[in-house]
Amino acid sequence: MKKKMSLAQRVNVLRASVMGANDGILSVAGIVVGVAGATTNSFSILISGLAGMLAGTISMAMGEYVSVNTQKDSQKMAIATQKTALADDYEAQADMVAQKYIEQGISEPLARQATQEMMAEDALSTTVRERYGFNPNQFISPYAAGIASMIAFPTGSILPLVSITFFPPHIKVFATVIAVAIALTITGYVAAVLGNANRRQGMLRNVVAGLLTMIVTYFIGHLFA
Repeated sequence: MKKKMSLAQRVNVLRASVMGANDGILSVAGIVVGVAGATTNSFSILISGLAGMLAGTISMAMGEYVSVNTQKDSQKMAIATQKTALADDYEAQADMVAQKYIEQGISEPLARQATQEMMAEDALSTTVRERYGFNPNQFISPYAAGIASMIAFPTGSILPLVSITFFPPHIKVFATVIAVAIALTITGYVAAVLGNANRRQGMLRNVVAGLLTMIVTYFIGHLFA
């Protein structure tokens, strides 16, 4: 029977999806608005956007896969190091865990009792969690993160592509900017929630970055019109 993902693993896949969609919106919006600054030819704008979508999808998926694999390798190294530490001096590792709990405000007798019980159940998981800050039984899947990004990036790219292609020529750039700003507000909010950050700042930062990207690329494209 296939093991279900933990909450932490699902959140990380969701994070990859949100960031992939956000990058898809922002990257392709910058491309199509920049090209729109240079030409009004809808076919040229569409082709440039599709090329950006394809390149970005591959780049995001591979980047996420490599990044998560690197993190996973570091975690495996930490686990191996901790196994050696437990074999060499179990009591020192138990004392480290107890001191962590004491520093958090737990009384020493209770901290040492909790340490003894948890290490009797799973010494490796307990010491890895307290020393390195992750659960060794909950590795993030690089495949899941890569696939999430591979799906999310082109999904996010659709909005600026549709806006710049199908709105009337005299409002297509303005309509795309508005549509992208709304989408970036949503992804900025979700990213802030996942990262437990300030919602308002997250949304504002995301929208401002997107608007600056589109303004710069539009005027660069306009220089070559």
